Amino acid sequence: MSVAGSHRPSLAAVIFERGIVRRSIVVAVIVGTILNIINQGDALVAGGPVVAWKLVLTYCVPYCVATYGAVTAHLDMRKRSLGPS
Repeated sequence: MSVAGSHRPSLAAVIFERGIVRRSIVVAVIVGTILNIINQGDALVAGGPVVAWKLVLTYCVPYCVATYGAVTAHLDMRKRSLGPS
């Protein structure tokens, strides 16, 4: 139930909120690059083939984890600010 005068955004609206997306992208780029160097560094340095699906997952996983953390924190803060139902 929602409190009179308050708007409860959909889960998709929270997930795709500009601030959450921006922060998750920054985390994914930093963490994904570090993980990619760890996991495929030898291939990158030697000029060998890089496994494309590993490259994609290396950036997607930190993005999803950062998004999950931000969304759950956002929902928890919203729940606390609305008080007991």
